[in-house]
Amino acid sequence: HDLTNNSVHMSTPILIILTFLFLAGTAALTQQSLFPIHRRDHNILRMTTLPPAITASIDKINDLITTDAGGRGMKNLVVPGDLLASAEILSRLKPNPSKKNEKASVIILTGFPCCVDHSPPMETDGLASVAIASAVVKLGYEASIVTEKCNEPVFRAAVDGVEEFSSINLIFFSEEPSWTAKHDEELRELAESADLVVSCERAGPAADGCCYTMRGINMNEKGLIAPLHQIVNHAREKNVKFIAIGDGGNELGMGKVIDKIHKHIPDGKNIGAVMAADHLIAASVSNWGGYALIAAAALVRYNDDKQAKWIDKCLPTEESETQLLHRCVAAGCRDGVSGKMEATVDGMPLERSMECLRDIRNAAASADAS
Repeated sequence: HDLTNNSVHMSTPILIILTFLFLAGTAALTQQSLFPIHRRDHNILRMTTLPPAITASIDKINDLITTDAGGRGMKNLVVPGDLLASAEILSRLKPNPSKKNEKASVIILTGFPCCVDHSPPMETDGLASVAIASAVVKLGYEASIVTEKCNEPVFRAAVDGVEEFSSINLIFFSEEPSWTAKHDEELRELAESADLVVSCERAGPAADGCCYTMRGINMNEKGLIAPLHQIVNHAREKNVKFIAIGDGGNELGMGKVIDKIHKHIPDGKNIGAVMAADHLIAASVSNWGGYALIAAAALVRYNDDKQAKWIDKCLPTEESETQLLHRCVAAGCRDGVSGKMEATVDGMPLERSMECLRDIRNAAASADAS
């Protein structure tokens, strides 16, 4: 009898432990089904609620834009998982609770006035900021493109008179030689309205505080730069995220991979932009990174809301991008590599960019079809 009692008493803790392990295992399986783990490059694990078809398409899009088509070493600057993270943030953005019945607000910083001996000095790469702003509006947010006054003719040509872009705000700041305390106040006020900051081919200060072209020309000394990077600093005081798109290492936000810029980009220690983005989309051409962000965000929104064809709604057509580029070139925009007023981007023919846009659309559509 004593032996039987002892057996019962000894088996009870074991039964409790086995029951606990069974329930824990069930909970883990349940959690994994709700938040599947998606394995990414370099053995990085990321928790995401997106199905494999969506994440696979976003991975494919990332591959399309990171071939280092320009041969500048940008492939070394890619941050695995940042395109996906950026897409989730943009697609699921909510306004600050203090904004009553208002839309979320996205500030898009752009402008790389590298054609320093011309007016306007704006290059053709970075014009995808208009497509980003248009997608932001279609996702249900407010969009403001912010750049210097020296770039105004180009962005006016891109946006003005185009019904599709009528809801995009254009904001132009004076360059540093004309900068005043009033501009500081306006900059801070603008930053405080933001729920997200995105930069696309935006000149970023190097270690000495100046912005440089890939050839090492100081654009601050040429009087072409406004301190728009301060918008990021002010917005971060409210824990607002900053997503950056760049291709050469001298763009705002590239500080996230500054060590790799120093190692892999010619003259990287002098021209490398030191401010770090929360999420960095490195691309062969910044415009391509803009298209990738739009497509990836549309895929996330499609996963959350299948009532609309988000990819077709948000991603620009080849025709609209071609027309936009021709309008901007007619207004004086130049290829940043050749320096010529021609419908090329970073020394590559327009068709190369349209091929990338086409491939991105097809990669996104493959998830839509599944």
